[in-house]
Amino acid sequence: MSPVAIILVIYLAAMIGIGVYSKRRVSSTEDYHLAGRRLGPIMIAGTLAATEIGGGSSVGVAAKAHGDWGLSAGWYVVSAGIGILLVTLIAPALRRSMATTVPEILARRYGKGSQTVTSVVSVVSLTALTAVQITATATIASVLGGVEMRTAIVITGIGTIIYTWLGGMWSVTLTDFVQFFLIVFGFAIAVPFALNAAGGWASVAERLPEGQLGFTKIGWPTIVGLVVLYFMTFSTGQEAVQRYFSAKSVKAAVLGSLLCGVFMSVYAFIPAIIGLIAKAEYPDIVSNNALVQVSVGLLPPLLAGLLLSAVISATLSSASGDMLGAATVYVKDIHGTFIGKPDDKRELQLSRLVIIVVGVIATAIALLSQAIIPLLVFAFTIRSTGPFAAFIFALAWRKTSRLAGLLSVIVGTVVGFVWEFTGQPFGVMSVIAGSVAGVVVFLVVHLIDKQRGRLVGDAEPPIEAPQPEPALQY
Repeated sequence: MSPVAIILVIYLAAMIGIGVYSKRRVSSTEDYHLAGRRLGPIMIAGTLAATEIGGGSSVGVAAKAHGDWGLSAGWYVVSAGIGILLVTLIAPALRRSMATTVPEILARRYGKGSQTVTSVVSVVSLTALTAVQITATATIASVLGGVEMRTAIVITGIGTIIYTWLGGMWSVTLTDFVQFFLIVFGFAIAVPFALNAAGGWASVAERLPEGQLGFTKIGWPTIVGLVVLYFMTFSTGQEAVQRYFSAKSVKAAVLGSLLCGVFMSVYAFIPAIIGLIAKAEYPDIVSNNALVQVSVGLLPPLLAGLLLSAVISATLSSASGDMLGAATVYVKDIHGTFIGKPDDKRELQLSRLVIIVVGVIATAIALLSQAIIPLLVFAFTIRSTGPFAAFIFALAWRKTSRLAGLLSVIVGTVVGFVWEFTGQPFGVMSVIAGSVAGVVVFLVVHLIDKQRGRLVGDAEPPIEAPQPEPALQY
C-alpha cells in the first residue's frame, strides 16, 4: 500500500471512530437530527462550511478551472460564501422557529399541500446531492487506488452510508469540525508545493490557453446567477437550514453564519489554482481528475495524503449532511404526516433505515451520471425554485395567503424543472426563471386572496419557547 493510501486509511478510520463515539451521545431523535440544539457559533461555522465545501467546491472547481472556466471557477465558491452571508439576514427567524425541517415551517403557514410538495422536492434533490459527493469521493479513490470508477462509486457509497448512519447530527457536526480545518489547512499548504513542482507561477501561466486567467471569464450574469442560486438553496435547503435549527441560540446562529461566509470566500480560489496547475502540467487528462492528478503527480506523499484527505473530508461531510437532511425530511414531513408519527425510539430506528435507503439510491444515481457540477446545479435548482418565495415570505411577513404559498411552490418548481430540461432559454438560469415565477405567483395570489395564514411560530412549540440550559455546549 502506498504512503498516500496509508494516510487516507488512517484518516478514514479516525473519522469512523468519531462517528462511533457520537453514536453513544444519541438518545433521542432531537439528538440525531439536531444535536440537541446545542451547537455554538464555532461549531455552526465549521459544520456549515464543511457541508457546503463539498465535491463541487473542491474536485468540481478544480475540474472547471482545468476546463472552460479557468481561474474564474473560484467564483463558484465565492458566490457560495456571499450566499451564506445573505442567509445570515434570516438566521434569527430560522432559529426562533424552533422547527426541524423547512417543510414544517411551510406547513405551519400554508398547510399540508405546500408541505408535501416541498418535502418530495427536498428528498429528491438531497438524494441527488448525495450522489454528487459520492461521485467526487469515488473520483479520488479511482485514481489513487487504480480501481475502476464504478467499483469506486459502490465502495464509496457503502462507506458513506455507514459513516452517516452512526451518529446523525452529532456525528456529522463533530467530524465536520475536524474536517473543516483539515480542508483549509490541506489545500493552503498544497498550493505552494504544487506551484514549485510545476516550475513556478510564471511557468504555469505561460503554458495556459489564452483567457484561462480571466478573473471573470464565466461572465457577470453567471456570477450573479450563482449568488442568487446559493442564497436560495442555502436559505431553503434542509442540509444548511438544519444547522441553524441546531444552534444553541439566535446569536450563535448569526455569528456562525457570518464566520462561515468569510471562511468560504477566503478558501474559494485555492482549488481553482490547483486546476490551473493541472491544465499546465496535464492538459489532456479528464478534467474531473485534475485535483487528484496534481496531488499524486506533483506533491510529496505526505502532502498528497493530506490534500486528498482534505478532499475526502469535503465530500464525505457534504454527503453526510445531504443524506441526513433527506432522512429528516422524510421521517418528519412525509412519514409523520401521511403514515403516522411513531414514538421517539421507533422514529430513531426509522431515521437510520431511511439513511440506508437514501444512500443506496444516491449510489445508483452516481453510477448512472458521473457529472459533478451539472448535477449539483440541477439539484440546487429543483429544490430551491419552488419553496423559495413561500419560505422567505413566511419568515418575513406576519400573515400571508395560504393559497399563494401552495401555488408559488408548485409553479416555481415546475418552471425551474422545465427551464432546466429545455436548455435554459434566452440564457436565463433555471433558478432565476423558477424563482421569479414563484415570487410573481405568490404576490399576485396574495393580493387577491384575503385569507391569511397564521404566524410561523403559532404552532407548537412557540417561537420563543423556554428551553433548559444544555449541559454541554459547543
